[in-house]
Amino acid sequence: MAINPKVLNDGENVVISTRTHAKALLVPFFLLLVILALAILADTTFAGGVVAWVVWVAAAVLALWFCLRPLLEWLTSTYTITDRRLITRTGILTRRGHDIPLARISDVAYERDIIDRMLGCGTLIVSDASTNGRVLLHDIPQVEDAQRRLNDLLHHRDGRSAHDGT
Repeated sequence: MAINPKVLNDGENVVISTRTHAKALLVPFFLLLVILALAILADTTFAGGVVAWVVWVAAAVLALWFCLRPLLEWLTSTYTITDRRLITRTGILTRRGHDIPLARISDVAYERDIIDRMLGCGTLIVSDASTNGRVLLHDIPQVEDAQRRLNDLLHHRDGRSAHDGT
């Protein structure tokens, strides 16, 4: 899941490199089970023939769209925090990237609902000085640790020690 080293500047170090928590794959997994169960049921009901082939082709298309596509999106999306910036990369065919220099980040917070707390993930909310105002990074594993480490980076970047009380 490491970011391509060509993206990093000279002397830039990766602090956190992660992707969305695997909980993003739970719904596609259960959909795959339902699609397969329905296809098997239809196959046994129609006992072969053209209808069974149509059912299996439809099941394959549904599985590709609702199961394989989310898996590929999960595999190709990364969130990286370096000692200089926050880097997001998403997309399968069309890659999208967003970089926020640490100097532009004004606040870092997180949200965790009950399921997030059970699974150990949450949404990291990064407020910056851009026109968008804030960036939501959904389902970040160990979101509290990520927030703490990003705050430490911001604090040290301002030239203050984490222990000097300022």
